[in-house]
Amino acid sequence: MIFKAVGEGRPYPEHGLSSRDWAKIPPRQVRLDQLVSTKRELDLQSLLAKDSTFYGDLFPHVVQWKGELYLEDGLHRALRAALHQRLVLHARVLDLDAVDMTG
Repeated sequence: MIFKAVGEGRPYPEHGLSSRDWAKIPPRQVRLDQLVSTKRELDLQSLLAKDSTFYGDLFPHVVQWKGELYLEDGLHRALRAALHQRLVLHARVLDLDAVDMTG
């Protein structure tokens, strides 16, 4: 199995980060088999496109919540890494476990 689990939707609270906010988080290595996807389906054309990250962040976005790592953005990049037999990828990880979300 590529991921720890395949989820549907985002079970964690809304974090409100913009693309600019995400860009401030330094990427770190994340094991693919520890990720829970937040999408059940993907677009095969996007998966096979050579320039699929041309307009977006080069690094997937992962949210850590209640000890789990949720792949919020970058499913196609993560699957491409798996197809190249990589066990890890570099991602920006937002740790909601370390943030007070009560307001």
